[in-house]
Amino acid sequence: MTEVSARSPREVAERFLRVASDGTPDELADLYAENSVIEMPFGAQPGVPLQFEGREGHRARFRSFAPSIRVERIGLVALHETADPEVVIAEYDYQATAVPTGRSFTNRYIMVMRVRDGLIVHSRDYANPLGGAAAFGNLDRLLQAARQSTAG
Repeated sequence: MTEVSARSPREVAERFLRVASDGTPDELADLYAENSVIEMPFGAQPGVPLQFEGREGHRARFRSFAPSIRVERIGLVALHETADPEVVIAEYDYQATAVPTGRSFTNRYIMVMRVRDGLIVHSRDYANPLGGAAAFGNLDRLLQAARQSTAG
């Protein structure tokens, strides 16, 4: 058994938060299984897909947005273990600065994470996109996208 495969879902979630705060995009991608899926049902920003697939796809995505955001703090609010031994739920907040505008913002997240053999195989990430959209100057685009999604 390798060090990675020995990690519990709780340990993987704790490591995710540390790496998301202080690590590199590559270190973050390496926490995911090769064929993993990230879903973002509420969306991240206008024009950003709601689902991402594969470790290398995650790596490319993490690398693409890393220069535009400066993470100041990621704080764990609560970590919930579930009846399913592969699933853990992390509640956390994220304080960062949008580099293009210099504006700070805070988002709260709930991440439902499925871990197998010490790697994230699936996550469903719920966040309120308003803070980030405002900080990046995309609030009007976000509201327009919301209007379009609710139009009959």
